[in-house]
Amino acid sequence: MKSIEGDFDNQEVDKLLKKHFVELRSVSPLGSTHVLDIEGLKDSSIKFWSMWENDQLIGCGALKFLEKDHGEFKSIRVADKFRKNGNGIKIINHLIDKAKKLNIKKISIETGAGNFFKPARELFILCGFKSCEPFAHYKEDINSVYMNMFINEVKVK
Repeated sequence: MKSIEGDFDNQEVDKLLKKHFVELRSVSPLGSTHVLDIEGLKDSSIKFWSMWENDQLIGCGALKFLEKDHGEFKSIRVADKFRKNGNGIKIINHLIDKAKKLNIKKISIETGAGNFFKPARELFILCGFKSCEPFAHYKEDINSVYMNMFINEVKVK
């Protein structure tokens, strides 16, 4: 699997991110939606990667810098044809590797609490994330689940 940083001009990446944005907006109540659009992902506090197998887009993910050594994963998405084959774990492990190289020690995630988000929550738990209190700008919300991990505790799957 190869990765490309900031590949926003690629049509496949654009299509995947737009689908991700529309789908997450459609399943999250107003005020509880924290998905970033493409312009949001271009913020200077965020690094974004698309992951590829040959010329096929497997998925994508981003790392937002919250503090010097604390980051948040954003926009983790596996393309439909690559789901259920361990590619979510590959993307998360890739993002963890990138975070380590950027001296991030703690990674946090906000995801939805509803049934739609259950596979994502299970994947994050499988990768070593644990429940935590809201972080950064987030507040208690029955529609959100907050998780984090300390990278030195990560066991590669």
